[in-house]
Amino acid sequence: MDTAAPSIAIPFDNSYARLPQGFSARISPAQVRAPRLIHVNDELARFLYIDPEALHSQEGAEVFAGNRIADGSEPLAMAYAGHQFGNFVPQLGDGRACLLGEVVAEDGKRYDVQLKGSGPTPFSRRGDGRAALGPVLREYLVSEAMHRLGVPTTRALAAVLTGEAVMREEMIPGAILTRVASSHLRVGTFEYFAAREDTASVRTLTEYAISRHYPAAAEISKRYRALLEGVVQRQAALVAQWMGLGFIHGVMNTDNTSISGETIDYGPCAFMEAYHSATVFSASDRQGRYAYANQPGIAVWNLSRLGETLLPLMAEEEGSPEAALAAAYEVLNGFGPLYEAAYLRVFRAKLGLAQEQDEDAALVKDLLEAMAAGRADFTLTFRHLSEDDGSGAGEQFSNRATFDAWHCRWLARLAEEGSLQGERNAAMQRTNPVYIPRNHLVQEVIDAAILRQDFAPFERLLGVLASPFDEKPGQHRFAARARAEQRVFQTFCGT
Repeated sequence: MDTAAPSIAIPFDNSYARLPQGFSARISPAQVRAPRLIHVNDELARFLYIDPEALHSQEGAEVFAGNRIADGSEPLAMAYAGHQFGNFVPQLGDGRACLLGEVVAEDGKRYDVQLKGSGPTPFSRRGDGRAALGPVLREYLVSEAMHRLGVPTTRALAAVLTGEAVMREEMIPGAILTRVASSHLRVGTFEYFAAREDTASVRTLTEYAISRHYPAAAEISKRYRALLEGVVQRQAALVAQWMGLGFIHGVMNTDNTSISGETIDYGPCAFMEAYHSATVFSASDRQGRYAYANQPGIAVWNLSRLGETLLPLMAEEEGSPEAALAAAYEVLNGFGPLYEAAYLRVFRAKLGLAQEQDEDAALVKDLLEAMAAGRADFTLTFRHLSEDDGSGAGEQFSNRATFDAWHCRWLARLAEEGSLQGERNAAMQRTNPVYIPRNHLVQEVIDAAILRQDFAPFERLLGVLASPFDEKPGQHRFAARARAEQRVFQTFCGT
């Protein structure tokens, strides 16, 4: 390894590395042959107090590839377990990721900086620890799009080519993503220690999570219940936002469920085009466990696994195991009302409704059912509802009559509120995007990069997605649904 001190200054201030042995494994990223920058997120770099100009150098490529270790970095692989498609795996961990360290950013909050695809670790389970170029570009595009859409998410700081190939179904160029997250604490992190009946480590982890993400809970007598409540609240709000965008995570395992309430681990993720509640894209999800409509139920299932890990701690503050179980059930049963309220807030905004009425849930449900029957594009339907009187949305429906009947109800509902059309349209256009990372567009980017080493399509799409709510002249193809021959029906996780 090149041990010369790099000139790139990253203001690391690491806390996870100070947790006891067993929470992680100290590692060094594997060396790669010829690292070359694909993209650097200058805006995010400045937010993290990192000089973006320095990152565009060859030294930047070396740091983002793991060939150089920046001053203050303490590379490690985090330990965690997880339920994968409902089956518990007691040891997973960062099998192809390396946490370089943490940075306190402009907002005063702490963020992880992690390499993804940086080589094998003690948790690799016979995997190569590498990432292929396609999944790196997909995660870069989708995570940055989600940020611009206002969804809590991990973000992409940089992507590099390694100069080496990885074997998946075929030989593909290797790449490494530098990911930034509020933390990489997962439900599976708690499961890792609970499965070993290591209550002391569960306590240490819980106190760390409270300090980092839910500091108000530290002031409450029932702090462990407060932590669970906080995670439940954030997950309910997060999944409601996914649903409002037609986003399908694809692999909602407990090891992919973030304690911070961010969207994490973009693998076989996708955005729906033609609406259907049972839509699945992940090639691994053969039973539809993580289908669009199942996401709220899976979220509470995952949160129940978190609740189980906290029961010994909650028993101390509740007075008995029985009282702890009752308290956990009470918190978890609160997910449904929290989610429904968040879901209706999201869809009221999408429909331009400023007031709450009892029939709003039915109005949303009936529109979605009409969209399913009419094979209407999810994103374009809501965007066209944001224009003029919304009648243009009917063009998305194969059976216009189903839309027209709903449209009359919606107009009557708007008339009751007395909102001004211009103001309402402007507000709706701030919540209903023109542009999303449609599957066929992402695939075009990946194909150009892999087949022709052409990253211009990646740059163009990234630029369009940077302002998803603003219609851009001459960019219609980025808003249009896929033609029949362009459709992508399956997505893959990339391991």
